[in-house]
Amino acid sequence: MHPAISVICFTLFSGAGYGLISFLCLDDLFDLNFTLSGSGRVWLVGVALVLITVGLLASTLHLANPRNAWRAFFRFRTSWLSREGVFAVLLYPVALVWLLTLWNSEAGGSKILAALTFCLAIATLFSTGMIYACLKTIRQWNTALTPTNYILLGFMLGSLVLVASGAGNVTIAVGMVGAAALGKLIYYYWIGQPAGPTINSALGFTRATVRLLDVGHGEGNFLTDEFGYEVAKAKLIWLRVISIVFGFLMPAALLLIFGASAGIPAMVSGFAGVFVERWLFFAEARHVVNLYHGSQST
Repeated sequence: MHPAISVICFTLFSGAGYGLISFLCLDDLFDLNFTLSGSGRVWLVGVALVLITVGLLASTLHLANPRNAWRAFFRFRTSWLSREGVFAVLLYPVALVWLLTLWNSEAGGSKILAALTFCLAIATLFSTGMIYACLKTIRQWNTALTPTNYILLGFMLGSLVLVASGAGNVTIAVGMVGAAALGKLIYYYWIGQPAGPTINSALGFTRATVRLLDVGHGEGNFLTDEFGYEVAKAKLIWLRVISIVFGFLMPAALLLIFGASAGIPAMVSGFAGVFVERWLFFAEARHVVNLYHGSQST
């Protein structure tokens, strides 16, 4: 799939925002030992909402016809995109009312509103992942690992933002980096297995190798440009290494060696690594339509 920068920025920033606000809700509910004052908590909830808003605004740049975007909200029963939009919109008023309760109380905000905000943040992250995981035509996405990684990466980035602000728990942040890294490594192993559809299985011929002689068009088209996007295998391997080093290894090493004082470089490294990881998520996806344009397998 052709990686769209707008969608990459959407999943990166909004994911971090949902992860950050989720941790703030959990701290309000269960006291995760964050060094937060009442005003500090309010400020960080505001940062989370800004990250979410930046991500959502970035996603609109990918719309072919933005005037029809409102239609997506009315397919809640059948569309994960609709569910994501509804949950994202519902989170704003709930989070803002919770923010007001935080503003008026040093001891914490409404526990009910904190729990509801947390549930909406998780539901939105899960729905975002399911937009891709529900597509049976793309084997690399059609797995439970996709929404799992969306949630883990969002929580990881949120925990790194917390540490960078001086309020987070280094142990929790390192744990989230480790969990997100494990989830991503399992995903890379899974998509590397030769289990996808092939041109043989598409045509029902299993006794010999089938080769397409004529793709039916002389130039590229929308399908080949968007769904047939290809990157050299060596480049993909190097980008995987870069995403793992900057996204997981470096943040964990910085926090383990230097503690909270390395929060900002750890956060910057994490965001950079996850940006590359998000790019790879799209670039490595192979739509089944490629079988009818010359690919032997997906």
